[in-house]
Amino acid sequence: MRVDKFLKNSRLIKRRTIAKEACDQGRVFVNDKQAKAGTEVNVGDVIHIEFGNSSLTAKVLELVESCKKEDAVRMYEILD
Repeated sequence: MRVDKFLKNSRLIKRRTIAKEACDQGRVFVNDKQAKAGTEVNVGDVIHIEFGNSSLTAKVLELVESCKKEDAVRMYEILD
């Protein structure tokens, strides 16, 4: 699954266009490598996102094409 689609489906980023822009600006990393919007993510990958003053690191647990808001939290695990 593309990283921008995963970020949108998991609700880590609200819209896919915003996820794509974050990738284009170099603020998204997959396994410590800068990711483009089309970068493929797999179960077990670690995604790091930089939001201005803060950042978020999450591990991919599940890839789901579409899911409800309540089920989206099962797609990832927040790492510190």
